[in-house]
Amino acid sequence: MAHETTELEREADRPVPPADAVASGFETLPHPHPKSEEQYAEQMSALGFGVDFSDHMAHATFTNELGWHRKVIEPYAPLSFDPGTAVLHYGQEIFEGLKAYRHDDGSIWTFRPLYNAARLNRSGARLAIPPLSFDDFMASIVGLVRADQRWVPEGEGSSLYLRPFIFASESFLGVRASARYEYIVAASPSGPYFTHGFQPIDVWVERTYHRAGPGGMGDAKTGGNYASSLLPKVKAHDEGFDEVMFLDARTNTTIDELGGMNVFVVMRDGSVITPELNGSILPGCTRSSIIRLLESEGTWVREEPLAIDDVVRGVASGAVTEMFACGTAAVVTSIGRLACDDFDVQVPVGPMTKHIYDELTGIQLGRVEDKFGWCYRIM
Repeated sequence: MAHETTELEREADRPVPPADAVASGFETLPHPHPKSEEQYAEQMSALGFGVDFSDHMAHATFTNELGWHRKVIEPYAPLSFDPGTAVLHYGQEIFEGLKAYRHDDGSIWTFRPLYNAARLNRSGARLAIPPLSFDDFMASIVGLVRADQRWVPEGEGSSLYLRPFIFASESFLGVRASARYEYIVAASPSGPYFTHGFQPIDVWVERTYHRAGPGGMGDAKTGGNYASSLLPKVKAHDEGFDEVMFLDARTNTTIDELGGMNVFVVMRDGSVITPELNGSILPGCTRSSIIRLLESEGTWVREEPLAIDDVVRGVASGAVTEMFACGTAAVVTSIGRLACDDFDVQVPVGPMTKHIYDELTGIQLGRVEDKFGWCYRIM
């Protein structure tokens, strides 16, 4: 089936207020002890992914009486929890991931931020978490990045990774939706997600465990979906694999996604197939961007169930010429090997994956024309 624009994509394409118009939505508080130049230089000289954090964080609180209030950019610091805090017991939590990029002229931009804002609320609706306005989301991102602009790195493949999240912060023991929530955005200066660079990854196809099922939370970005993927990932990593591919929970035959990335298959005829969004697959921003990019170039992109046995046979016959995975953190990475108890195949590495990576990162870094209007200037 050809791609039909989703409600999430339509929300993401809404006009975005300029950064100066929303910047005052979160008040920036004084920071008495920002990291020293020595600490800053040490962190920036050895960028990992999501390991170190910048000086500030955005923070707002929701109560039923006041709605979202106390919207501030404050010093990054540990949080204090009562042992009865609801998220610790019932997992009522959602999160997002996006990046701030420094362009060659020194300006700072982010990529399709309204997609993240809309998906945060879409996930929140599934977990009975109150929505956050798009203006508040944008104000938190703009305010935090402007406060921590020195933490946006310049190196190739690097960015300031932004992690917005909401969690239930009311203290009680009882199965119901919380009456209090915290919204926080943390920022982490980061290098490439995969330390081995742009190299094909080895993927284990998991037939025993599933990350989500019909009627579950698979299309919500919530910690529980990632927690369910950890045991098979640990086992796969112990056997030398980089990632795990999960199959659908209903039939255990079709591809859903990797633990944190969507999947694409490139066919010999030049068409591209990706699993259709079935309620158990996260609607990735990078997935959406790749589909639109490829269609703009005249590539036929199909969204349909993708049987793992068909893919394995396609690799053997030459009908499948490439596979790749995508997500905000890794952007795009080739899948070079698929293995399970009953097969182990080497997947060809072709030019399309690298082309998509170059085009997307080029747009994000301001080196390729942004004909879609995806980039948003923060400062």
